[in-house]
Formats: sequence, structure tokens, C-alpha cells
Amino acid sequence: MADLSTRARALLDLHTAPEILILANVWDVVSARVVAGTPGVRALATASHSIAATFGYEDGENIPLELHLGMVERIVSAVDVPVTMDFEGGYGDAGETARRAIAAGVVGGNLEDQLKPLDDAVAAVEAVLRAGRDAGIDFVLNARTDAFVKAGPGADRGEVLAEAVRRGTAYLEAGAPVVFVPGVVAREEIAALVDALGPRKLTVISVPGASLPARELQELGVARVSTGPFTQRVALTALQDATATIVAGGTLPPDTRALN
Repeated sequence: MADLSTRARALLDLHTAPEILILANVWDVVSARVVAGTPGVRALATASHSIAATFGYEDGENIPLELHLGMVERIVSAVDVPVTMDFEGGYGDAGETARRAIAAGVVGGNLEDQLKPLDDAVAAVEAVLRAGRDAGIDFVLNARTDAFVKAGPGADRGEVLAEAVRRGTAYLEAGAPVVFVPGVVAREEIAALVDALGPRKLTVISVPGASLPARELQELGVARVSTGPFTQRVALTALQDATATIVAGGTLPPDTRALN
């Protein structure tokens, strides 16, 4: 496996390349190996929701950080591509959490602002980036704003968009290379975010049945699209469907592949 600095630079380059970076999020060693072994995959992202669910915890920093980091370290050790980790809100100390993640071999991460006061959110972004500099790497922070995911059903979309731009701009100015805006799926809103933040600065999540195809997101200037907990749900849906079929008297799918 390449050294930490090389992996960090490779991950950063993937965010600035003309081609959109597509990340199918993983949650354990076997999912990481399957995804990393898929042609075209150049990096991995962990999903905090999925890792928590694997251990029986609810999402939202309910899984102990030690347990979370332990799984991420196992994932990093099992693959030869750069790995970025979902830090959630930083577990109370975003800089220290980043330092521990970097020690585990992580070279990028998501950090939720949870709509905290902007000064506090910017300080957390700066703390994560400082941890990267202290480690001698170009840590790829995917600075997340929850402007859309926390907006109420009756919220004015223009105001929500403006808040996402305000926060995203502040994180870019603080040094984050990209801004993550989950909850945005409409073409017009994505185009407006790219226009405001700049090309190759926006990352989004692919939502089943709602999101634009990756090729269209690339045409709009999006830097990265990930899948969050949805890849685990895809796997669990296949498991439940196969179970229901065999319980009903059928057989397992004949096209099942030996991936482990």
C-alpha cells in the first residue's frame, strides 16, 4: 500500500479530475474488498450509518468512537486504495477525531456542520485541516452542510439554498477542498450550487429513485457522488428478497457470485 501522503494526494486529485469521483460507501472488510475489487473503483468511503448498524447502534454518534475507528482501520488495512471516513459531527472534538483517523490510515473525511453556529462549524473544519497538516498530508475534507437535510417540509427552498451556499463558501475559504450538500437532488438546485461554489467543489449523495445519474452530475460540474447508507440497504434488500424466496419454497438466485 502506498504511504499516507501519496494516498492523500491521490484522493485529492480524484476530486479535481474532470471525471466525477463515484464512491459506493462500505461498512466492513468484506464490503470494502468487494467494492475495491470492482473495475473502475479508485477510492473508498465508509458510511457511519452503516457501520453503526453493523454493530447494532443507531446513527448519530451512538456507536463508540473506538469501535467505529476499529472497523475503519480494518477496512484501510484490507484495501489498496485511498479511504475517506465519515466522522459524523466529529464526536465532540473534530480535530482529535481526525488525528485518530489519520493514525488509522484514513486520508479524507466527512464532517457534518449539523447547522451549528457558523463560527463553530468553521473552527471544526479548520481543526480537521490542521490535523492533516500536522500529519504532513493533504487531508481531503468533505465539509458537509446540513442545510437541506435539516430543512423543514415547508421551508423556502431559495432560503435553504442560500444558507447552503453561505456555509459552503465559508468552508471552502477555510481550506476545505470540497463541500458536501446531502438532500439536494433537483437539477436546478445542484446547478445553482455548482455556480455559487465553483466547478469540482460540490459533492452530493445518490438517493434511490430520486437522484440524477452520475454522468449527468458530472456534466453539471459535481466533483463527487457517494451512496451513504444506501449501498448497505441495497445489500440488505437482496438478502431479504433471497430469504423470502427460499422460505417460500424457492432457491437462492442462480447468478450468485462467490465474492467472499
